[in-house]
Amino acid sequence: MVPSLLSRDRIVAGPGYSRWLIPPAALAVHLSIGQVYATSVYKQALVSHFDTSLTAVGFVFSLAIVMLGLSAALFGTWVDRNGPRAAMAVSALFWVSGFLVAALGISVGQIWLVYLGYGVLGGIGLGIGYISPVSTLIKWFPDRPGLATGMAIMGFGGGAMVASPLSGRLMSLYDAGFDPSDTSSVASGDAVAGLFVTLAAIYLVFMSLGAFLVRVPADDWRPEGWEPDTAAAKPMVTDASVSAANAIRTPQFWLLWTVLFCNVTAGIGILEQASPMIQDFFRDGDGSAVAAAAAAGFVGLLSICNMAGRFVWSSTSDHIGRKPIYMVYLGVGIVLYLGLALAGTTSTALFVVLAGLIISFYGGGFATVPAYLRDLFGTFQVGAIHGRLLTAWAAAGVAGPLIVNAFLDARGTPGELVAADYRPALLTMVGVLAVGFVANLLVRPVHERFHEPRSSEPVADAESGTDPREREEVSS
Repeated sequence: MVPSLLSRDRIVAGPGYSRWLIPPAALAVHLSIGQVYATSVYKQALVSHFDTSLTAVGFVFSLAIVMLGLSAALFGTWVDRNGPRAAMAVSALFWVSGFLVAALGISVGQIWLVYLGYGVLGGIGLGIGYISPVSTLIKWFPDRPGLATGMAIMGFGGGAMVASPLSGRLMSLYDAGFDPSDTSSVASGDAVAGLFVTLAAIYLVFMSLGAFLVRVPADDWRPEGWEPDTAAAKPMVTDASVSAANAIRTPQFWLLWTVLFCNVTAGIGILEQASPMIQDFFRDGDGSAVAAAAAAGFVGLLSICNMAGRFVWSSTSDHIGRKPIYMVYLGVGIVLYLGLALAGTTSTALFVVLAGLIISFYGGGFATVPAYLRDLFGTFQVGAIHGRLLTAWAAAGVAGPLIVNAFLDARGTPGELVAADYRPALLTMVGVLAVGFVANLLVRPVHERFHEPRSSEPVADAESGTDPREREEVSS
């Protein structure tokens, strides 16, 4: 049950409503929750405040990503049933509450409250917020699903580009002794707590705006000039419908799960270590040829590549197809990782180009997968299927940093590592990408035995708000 103001019935668009208002609504949410990629800005401050290890603090990020995947899987059907406005409102409630509980934990010196707040509550907000606009965008843009999801999901990749400098500036306001341009300067715990409260207020406003703007198309709405039969004639694109319950029984779902897991595992390993990595690759004795300020700029550049990749590559998939674009992400990604491992120290320019392309493929993989799911399983319950698939992200959010950090911990101590210390981790990622490449090659159209009966239209029951076919599945 949801309040009537948030219900799907209240947000059906009337005649003449512009579908181009939907991407900004989705961006308002995704730019807010994309802050999760900016945790490195205050990681050292939390280590110092709680007198603990990087691993203990880094677990907050991993926990948030795990909860993202789990909540997306658990609440995906609920999101599809109740509509994007209700989902965005619930996401805002959990995301903002997570910041406030985490701020309380920092203030009272209890790190478990940071786990509960940012990790658990915030992670639930992440999962619901991430999938909330996906099925809506695909319904508004059936002619360009890659473009539509790319426009929204690029906001998640760009969230850190906004949050990182904003966080540094705010912490310097709350702690006069903190200099965000100096990597040796560490903010106080109180400054991080103040940052969290401020971000909670800012994100509440933006996410509420997104919930207010969003609409769903009428059942009979179609883009001008678009013919469903023509779209379904393309290879790997179906005009049939597959329920979320049936989708997870197909080999295609688990092959895509593997593809996403491998692509994310490889990308997140670099993203999590971006700043120290570029300094270590060009270390000369006790110092590095890459200054701290330049390393921070490199992190910002990767955020731009992450964001741009989500839009550019997913839009490209509308023209060349979803399966071919993943062959690029994974196949070319193998070459890029080999280049980074074996020739990354040749020049900083080469290092930046290779890493930037890798992260653009990482972002592109996220933005393209909803359209891939739509091609294989149809639009019916695609949001719920997407939510279940994001458990791959949850697993990769643990596996990627764990692989890289385990190799680095075995090779030396932070601040003393060099390029050779990263090579085993990078070559391991080559193997991970190869597994994903093979999985993508094996994807075929879904067998018709998993399709919903064409005579059964996906019309929600007026009294219960559930799809009749869902009740049939439960009763069977």
